Amino acid sequence: MQIVSNKPLVALAAFISLNVASAQKPNIVVIMADDMGFSDIGCFGSEIPTPNLDKLAKNGVRFTQFYNTARCCPTRASLLTGLYQHQTGIGMMAENAGKDPKDFGVPGYRGFLNHHCVTIAEVLKSAGYHTYMAGKWHVGMDGEEKWPLQRGFDRYYGILAGSCSYLKPVGGRGLTMDNTKLAAPEGDYYTTDAFTDYAIRFIKEQKDEKPFFLYLAYNAPHWPLQAKKSDYKEFISKYMKGWDILREERYQRQKAMKLFDRDIPLSPRDKRVRPWNEVDEAQKKESDFRMAVYAAQISCMDQNLGKLVETLSNLKKLDNTLIIFLSDNGACAEPYMEFGGGKFEAINNPDSSGVISYGIGWANLSNTPFYQYKVQSYEGGISAPFIAYWPNQIKKNAGKIYHTPAYLIDIMPILIEVAGAVYPKTYPDGTELFLLEGISLVPAFVNGKEKEHPYMFWEHSGFSAIRKGDWKAYKKVNDTNWELYDLRTDRDEQINIAVKQPELVKELNDKWYEWANSHQVLPKK
Repeated sequence: MQIVSNKPLVALAAFISLNVASAQKPNIVVIMADDMGFSDIGCFGSEIPTPNLDKLAKNGVRFTQFYNTARCCPTRASLLTGLYQHQTGIGMMAENAGKDPKDFGVPGYRGFLNHHCVTIAEVLKSAGYHTYMAGKWHVGMDGEEKWPLQRGFDRYYGILAGSCSYLKPVGGRGLTMDNTKLAAPEGDYYTTDAFTDYAIRFIKEQKDEKPFFLYLAYNAPHWPLQAKKSDYKEFISKYMKGWDILREERYQRQKAMKLFDRDIPLSPRDKRVRPWNEVDEAQKKESDFRMAVYAAQISCMDQNLGKLVETLSNLKKLDNTLIIFLSDNGACAEPYMEFGGGKFEAINNPDSSGVISYGIGWANLSNTPFYQYKVQSYEGGISAPFIAYWPNQIKKNAGKIYHTPAYLIDIMPILIEVAGAVYPKTYPDGTELFLLEGISLVPAFVNGKEKEHPYMFWEHSGFSAIRKGDWKAYKKVNDTNWELYDLRTDRDEQINIAVKQPELVKELNDKWYEWANSHQVLPKK
């Protein structure tokens, strides 16, 4: 398929069904956390207090096998378009501040959203929705034609890059309002607060009663470690227990709340990490502080979600609002050091925006009970906490936990269905679009009826995976051999049984390459 030049989508109105009256259409809010592990919120087992997310889960539904792409920008590309990330042009990474464009010279790896895909905002805008975004874009920034307003959003405030200082976003990692780059903020500033405040502002400034779509993409808790003292002070010393005890405690909470429908063993501690009782006191105190700041970043995000929900309630819009919450990948262990990256004094420094992180040991905690982290296609890299809340519709199933596997490509079909929209086959100028392959989860939300993908596929940075039922095959970078896991009994992926199932491995290998060759994935067979 030929990639066309980037230019704004003029209109999709001819393709949109308006069978659902605007007054009946729900408002839609999609909230994405950044680099947050599977177990980092209370309703998925965490000790970090997240009362607002827990309330959404209690009165909505949770999915325990919801998958992302294992990394920030490919996940955002897939979420926004309902396609596999390679189809959108972001098979590897997006353009980022201070780096060359991630353009590999082939359609699946250009580093920005192409125009053989449409965004949720483009589809819903033409279905009568106002479209707002606040937060992290990270799907193309080199050229205004790649920015949010040129991809269907009416209003935008946030960062175009993949990360920034929470306290003072500047330069290539600075702030943008609509189509205008902003100067560095002055005085007390914190991205999580500001992103929420602008999201609320956009909703309040709306002059009519048309429905709105809000995409709120936090940069929390992605590095750098930066939190307000009012948030992190309550967590200091709480992590002196260490990752061994805290992982076990999270695991037991998950079991007590019956988060899983099967017995999932707790994966072993990462071999690159010592038992906590072998860590000296000075290292324990520094590590405790790093995790305290990380926990504060999540706590602050939850507080802000509470502020948004309260606003919707006060505006009498909450009952008819579908809220979806998820994370873009598993916990981040970068730069793969036991106690984290960056100097200790760089933590909470407004002028620091690099890899100032909490380390392998705490990332291992964040992904309880799974194995591995962000980037890899093991469960620890691709499993996301997923919550859907919709008071007008999710009633008899409120509090239910679903275990059927679902995926990012399912979100666009959800939103199209509830908005009464139709996904177009072409642009108005005749340019062909990729077809959607996801499954709407609305029947599960409303009636408890689940439908499963026959196969699910992953590839990022050379890490590849395919799932069929409870069988999952995984292949490392440049490896010719697949690993095979039975997720019924081994979702923490500790027992490779590929040698016992050669015919199944061949079937999954052939199916993966069939998918790769038809979805702009490299390498090709």
